Amino acid sequence: MTRVLRALFGARARLRWAHLILGGALLMPYWLLGTVVIGPLVDTPGLFRGSLAVQFGAYGIALPLAAISALFPLARPLSVAAARAMCGVAADRFADGPARTRQARARTAAWYTLHLGLGGLVSGATLALPPFAVAIMVLPFSASLRESALAELWSLNESWVVYAGLPAGLLMLLALAACAAGTGALLARQAPLLLGPTPEDRLAAAERRAAELAVRNRLARELHDSVGHALSAVTLQAGAARKVLDSDVEFVREALAAIEETTRRTVGELDSVLGLLRKGEDDGELATPGLDALDGLLLAHAGQNVAYEASGDPAAVPEAVSREAYRIVQEGLSNALRHGGAVPVSLHVHVQDEELELMMENPLPERAPVVRPGGGRGLRGIAERATLLGGHAEAGPCDGLWRLTARIPLGGAR
Repeated sequence: MTRVLRALFGARARLRWAHLILGGALLMPYWLLGTVVIGPLVDTPGLFRGSLAVQFGAYGIALPLAAISALFPLARPLSVAAARAMCGVAADRFADGPARTRQARARTAAWYTLHLGLGGLVSGATLALPPFAVAIMVLPFSASLRESALAELWSLNESWVVYAGLPAGLLMLLALAACAAGTGALLARQAPLLLGPTPEDRLAAAERRAAELAVRNRLARELHDSVGHALSAVTLQAGAARKVLDSDVEFVREALAAIEETTRRTVGELDSVLGLLRKGEDDGELATPGLDALDGLLLAHAGQNVAYEASGDPAAVPEAVSREAYRIVQEGLSNALRHGGAVPVSLHVHVQDEELELMMENPLPERAPVVRPGGGRGLRGIAERATLLGGHAEAGPCDGLWRLTARIPLGGAR
């Protein structure tokens, strides 16, 4: 019994009932327009005193008008907002944003018509039935009502008929509540089908998620490479300076200058990345240097013997490829420093007509490098950078050396 009463009069049932009454209120302008259309065709004494045929004729004209008005894109957000608040359906089952495609507009029009059509019927019953039910329920206790036209209509001269109005009125009210609850449940079942995302909406959402993930991955690579490289370079310089602090003051001075330059450059790069994170979207350019800044990068590795050789014209490399190549070299130097220490490194930058080739080599450490929990992300970031520009990168032991090779087409910037 408690379950039945909750289904008829609980919070969810009341909200759905209110949602139906809202649909009836939204139907009224269309219904009034329908009466204007159908009024001249029939002999009606007044707007609200016509026959049921006139009322339902106006109702039949109102529904197509409502469907047409719901074809506008903004009809879906308004319908979704009302349904989310009052239908008792999980919020994530609804689509967001205006209806842009033909299928989405058709679904929205179907929902709007269903909502207003059922809401108009339930609202009409809600307005008319309770006063009538209450009137027949109080007949046994009111002599004036028993003598009224209502009593004459029902021929309530028999006392048992008069007292039968009490349970009859209660049954009418229960029937109205059951009708409203059932209609509300029907709307709740149809809401995800008609107001939920269409295949085009799901595809657009997947594309947005992919774009957001790409931006996040890009920013993660930038943070990893710039901050990771700076920490590795500063560690190398500080360690080398500490060892010769008393014997080679000039080297200590150069190491401190390299530390200063590295941290200054990294702070600028970090500020650029954080600026994009604050905006929440990829609507700006990162302050990432290119191949023309390799000399400054190698200066930061003054404690590391780096043999740099370039062929071709690095200035002819497109800006996007140049930026990614700089990051690849930076991460390669950081890996060599992190795993091999101050070992000699050879760097070759070869620019051809259609391709940029980067190759770095350094001796393998005597002991296997310590693997961080979860593995490092540097080599993965290098591969991602090359792949995004249509190239590829590979790294691994080769002839007693650790070799990193990356090939990027110059047209990858497009």
